[in-house]
Amino acid sequence: MDLRVCVPLGALFGDTLEVLDAVGLPVAPLRDAGRRLIIEVPGGPTYITTRPSDVPTYVESGAADVGIVGRDVLLERQPDVYELADLRFGGCRMSWCTPAGDDPTADAVARFGVVRVATKYVNCAERFFESTGRKAEIVKVNGSVELAPLVGLSDGIVDLVATGRTLRENGLVEREAIFESTARLIANRVSHKMRAAELDDLVRRMEQVVA
Repeated sequence: MDLRVCVPLGALFGDTLEVLDAVGLPVAPLRDAGRRLIIEVPGGPTYITTRPSDVPTYVESGAADVGIVGRDVLLERQPDVYELADLRFGGCRMSWCTPAGDDPTADAVARFGVVRVATKYVNCAERFFESTGRKAEIVKVNGSVELAPLVGLSDGIVDLVATGRTLRENGLVEREAIFESTARLIANRVSHKMRAAELDDLVRRMEQVVA
């Protein structure tokens, strides 16, 4: 199988390797990649490793045939790709979170007509508050988003929550769940058309592994 596979670094990397290994793809070169970002396996796939947020870009452009990425990234970026399978790992949820105690959300809307939201997920946050009929002032934060409400930059944050430990350690609580997220297998549209049988077989094997 000579597919170009985009592999996310970071939190999803370990589980991604386990799934690829379980469906018969060679992952030893990935484990020993060092600083190499492209790993070509003779007679096998070519792996492209990158940060999760960039996976859809490589797949959409055709630089990779398939990739593995969290649903959160897909909903934020909304790339023009096919979502082929829910791989069921990397489970977390996108949530609206504020400092513990009285929920400041309603008061902010009542007093100022807008709630201030710090987040890395600008599009997800905007769509969520719009869907609930509340106006949001979005502050894009790339670092530790939990800091924003603690220093008065925002009323709360929209961010991914897994165990909730980071929230608790910073005196924050979840107020509203927005959506659940797990890792997904995505494909380039042209690759999906030209290599349909091969990709259908890959999806079938992956779904058997994660069932």
